[in-house]
Amino acid sequence: MNFTRWSARLPGTQRRAAARDDRSAVPAARAEYARPEGSPAPPDDASPAPSGPAPAEALPGPALDDLSAREILGRLPAPVALLHGADHRVAYVNDAYEAAFGPRPSGVPAAEALPELAQLSVLPLLDQVLRSGTARTVKSRRTAEGGSYTVTCTPVAAWDSAEEKGDKEDKGPDKADAKKEGGVLVYAADVTDHAEAAERLRTSERRHRETAVTLQRSLLPQELEQPDDLRIAATYQPGGTDAAVGGDWYDVITLGAGRTALVIGDVMGRGVRAAAVMGQLRTAVRAYARLDLPPHEVIQLLDILAAEIDASQIATCVYAVHDPNEGQLVYASAGHLPILVCDEDGTVHRAADPTGPPLGTGGWVHTSGTIALPPGSTAVLYTDGLVERRSEDIDEGVASLARALSGAKGSPQVVCDRLIRSLGVTAEHDDDVAVLVVQHPARTGPNAELFHNAALDLLGGIEAAPRARAFATGVLTSWRFPVELRDLGVLATSELVANSLQHGTPPMRLGLRRTDRRLIIEVTDGDDHLPRRRQAEPADEAGRGISIIASIATSWGSRRTPGGGKAVWCEFALPR
Repeated sequence: MNFTRWSARLPGTQRRAAARDDRSAVPAARAEYARPEGSPAPPDDASPAPSGPAPAEALPGPALDDLSAREILGRLPAPVALLHGADHRVAYVNDAYEAAFGPRPSGVPAAEALPELAQLSVLPLLDQVLRSGTARTVKSRRTAEGGSYTVTCTPVAAWDSAEEKGDKEDKGPDKADAKKEGGVLVYAADVTDHAEAAERLRTSERRHRETAVTLQRSLLPQELEQPDDLRIAATYQPGGTDAAVGGDWYDVITLGAGRTALVIGDVMGRGVRAAAVMGQLRTAVRAYARLDLPPHEVIQLLDILAAEIDASQIATCVYAVHDPNEGQLVYASAGHLPILVCDEDGTVHRAADPTGPPLGTGGWVHTSGTIALPPGSTAVLYTDGLVERRSEDIDEGVASLARALSGAKGSPQVVCDRLIRSLGVTAEHDDDVAVLVVQHPARTGPNAELFHNAALDLLGGIEAAPRARAFATGVLTSWRFPVELRDLGVLATSELVANSLQHGTPPMRLGLRRTDRRLIIEVTDGDDHLPRRRQAEPADEAGRGISIIASIATSWGSRRTPGGGKAVWCEFALPR
């Protein structure tokens, strides 16, 4: 931007008055159509006469050379300051500048006279603009008074001479080569309204995000259930501030008889809606888990429910059940990422199929699979936010997780934190992350003495009942239980065996299990009709077995076994 033509009216310069005739004031755009005086008029067919009333006679406007820089800059509604020299002395500020920031003295360096430029981060740019000759802009900076401005600094060239450039050229090379002295024109646009609107929008988005995060966290387990045979930890981390909260979730559900259900899922979508759908699915999983159904049947029910909740909302989920007597996870997956299991020696196994489509798609018959979880091993269930990256295939992310899991040692919470760090998940991560770490500890020494198993095949007819009572008496005595607890255990064993002998079919088996917190008694048989508790009439000679068990035991339940048949169990809490 060159102010040579306007420099005559800047402070310290003179303006040369130039005499111009009336014709010189005609704008160039109209001058080319002006007809010299005395020239013949164009023929009639040269161009058609314009229709309509004759235009009013145009008045001559001022030429650009007639306008001074002070007149132009003074009428601008935006604050403008002109700085001169290497130390950026104030040469001029317009009325809008003084109205915004107050009167400013001339001839004083900008660092002293214009403190608002420091607040707007403009002072460091002045030397850059003057040195490079390139304009610089800072956007939406706030002053101490609360106003916001976007400021553009433009280099300005001016001559030391009081004469214009044309006169320098006319007076010879000495004048033409006169030394130039640079300056900077500072133009500030008031964007306070825009900045306040943007801040209100950011505040609204922040509150919406905080609401979604609060809802999400309130729907997740506030405290994980800790089974007797497993050690479990979980981590949920919402996406960064630029990413809306998703629908990642997890849960741990104790099923009874030492069995534990592990769940993790991801609802596609963002915000409160995804969190609300997640909450409904988590509640449904807990309800279905109480039925003690096989994993694939739970997933099948969730598939139907997800379509009823919102047909446009897709979710993935994996549901796994751990049975300490079998040492494995039985699982079913609806479009979710595979479970990883790390053995005690660091070998990592990846759960294979079966994996069906996501929940809510319908038309798919889900099946269950198994993966070993021996003592000393660690299983990891996770959502795609942990392993999915835009720059690589998701299988590469799963492989990276497997390598990190192979070297992760320590408690479940320590393993969680190490996996998060190893996969590069930070507070600004662009997606939600949920991780569930399950350890099956290998118990040795005195700790192992707290865990015992004993089993008896129930052969023959009614004589199996007294053998079962004798077996239970001997086992519970050897486990050094108090007499009262031993008697209750023998009574529960008698009622469960009698119920199986009357209503079940062979093969029948009695199992006793002791953990550090409870005594578990379980009877299995080949009939798949589950018992139910009912109110027996006073004259009835039978039908009170389940009621007796429910009265004396801490909890009881029944389930169908995978190979056909059923298992009926009860638990007694051990004294501390």
